[in-house]
Amino acid sequence: MTHIVKPQFRHPRLATNSQGLTRRDYEGVISTLCAGCGHDSVTAAIVEACFELELPAHRVAKMSGIGCSSKTTNYFLNYSHGFNSVHGRMPSVATGANLANRELTYLGVSGDGDTASIGIGQFVHAVRRRVNMLYICENNGTYGLTKGQFSATNDRASKNRKGLDTPFDSIDLCNMAIELGAGFVARSFSGDKAQLVPLIKAGIRYKGFALIDVISPCVTFNNHTTSTKSYEYVRDHNHMIGRLDLVETSAEIEADYAPGTSADVTLHDGSQMRFTKLDESYDPTNRETILPALERYRQRGEVATGLLYLDKREADLHELIGTPDQPLNEIDERALVPGSGPLAAINAAHR
Repeated sequence: MTHIVKPQFRHPRLATNSQGLTRRDYEGVISTLCAGCGHDSVTAAIVEACFELELPAHRVAKMSGIGCSSKTTNYFLNYSHGFNSVHGRMPSVATGANLANRELTYLGVSGDGDTASIGIGQFVHAVRRRVNMLYICENNGTYGLTKGQFSATNDRASKNRKGLDTPFDSIDLCNMAIELGAGFVARSFSGDKAQLVPLIKAGIRYKGFALIDVISPCVTFNNHTTSTKSYEYVRDHNHMIGRLDLVETSAEIEADYAPGTSADVTLHDGSQMRFTKLDESYDPTNRETILPALERYRQRGEVATGLLYLDKREADLHELIGTPDQPLNEIDERALVPGSGPLAAINAAHR
């Protein structure tokens, strides 16, 4: 495959972080996705988050599977490690890599087909094993590479561009992840960089399995008026549960409304988003509270975005199974081959 190379020229006064890197250093090759694809906005948010976290790019491992979303790992962190697995198998590859070297930062990017269909078994076990990684699902409710078939996350009320219905209920990845033991679960919109960047930063820093389900409209096959994954629908039905922080690049937008009420806020581009402020009784760390709340939003046809669930008891796979502190790929042969005595004792224990 031939890639279009980005120009090497850059302004000599670009801001650098503590690693001596600019935002350009966290980019990859030029995207070959459709113009306006929400996935490119997610890529831009990842670049910004990694720059702000001042991550050394060579200490990051980016993982992906198959699909439009899985192509995006080529568009950021050009100097990091990377592995593009077969369809739906990214979670198991990420698990093996994490067990071998726990000192890298693991960032997985997948899609709704790669995650919720062929890869759902892999996804489920990565969550329940609490693999220490940030798993971003770029969710557009459709198979973009194969010309627009429904995916398993497509809402039953959402027709395709030809007006056809889906006979099946959708899979909600956030609800599933919370029930399976993920410690950090969030949902965002590719067009809301102010919300998405802080969520990515927090997910990378979380110790354990972190999921961000990003509604990322497919401009070619699933951005029509009857789609619940379109730009127009999400902007009109977005109910923001929380914002980790707020950094504006232009005049600050302010909104003042009481807990338990909603407000329509006009953004800089003229679009509107509806914000719902949770009342004081809401506990974001209580699974019994958040799951019914998410169901109420769904029943009303609304998209709840923000940090949906947080388990403060951070724990990852290495703690659960008691691996050594030293990365397994650095352990010498004498420790890996203890001799026939310990091996005989292990075999005897299983008889």
